Amino acid sequence: MVAGDLPDELAGLLSRIQRLARRRLWSGLPVPRLRGAHAELLRLVADRPGIRISTAAHSLCLAPNSVSTLVNHLVAEGLLRREKDPGDGRAALLHPTPAGIGRLSDWHARREALFREHLAGLDAADRAALAAALPALHRLAASLRSEEDVTA
Repeated sequence: MVAGDLPDELAGLLSRIQRLARRRLWSGLPVPRLRGAHAELLRLVADRPGIRISTAAHSLCLAPNSVSTLVNHLVAEGLLRREKDPGDGRAALLHPTPAGIGRLSDWHARREALFREHLAGLDAADRAALAAALPALHRLAASLRSEEDVTA
């Protein structure tokens, strides 16, 4: 591979892997399906109950109005609960519902099984190469994140 091709190929491949994984995960799921951004938000709220929408937006690198739209969908589906922040009546605090925790657990189990199955189909050298690439991918994500923080 020519060094100049790396950015384009990496960006395209990461998007393609994510898209393919979501399609596989959606098959057989009850409607409405827990889409990627919904799952990311639900996972964040489950990890940090009581998080504000603005903080969630920053953590997910999304616009606050986009997160508000996701919150509205998840609240309507009974997967999130929104309550007023007692310290600031204009802000909302987010909490997962038991149904949300259940859907998230199912999503995680299905995603882990999907990747475990497909990683097992690779040879040991490929699995080792992917494991070795993880620290570099984490640094790439951190670099993109720090640049986003500067431009925000």
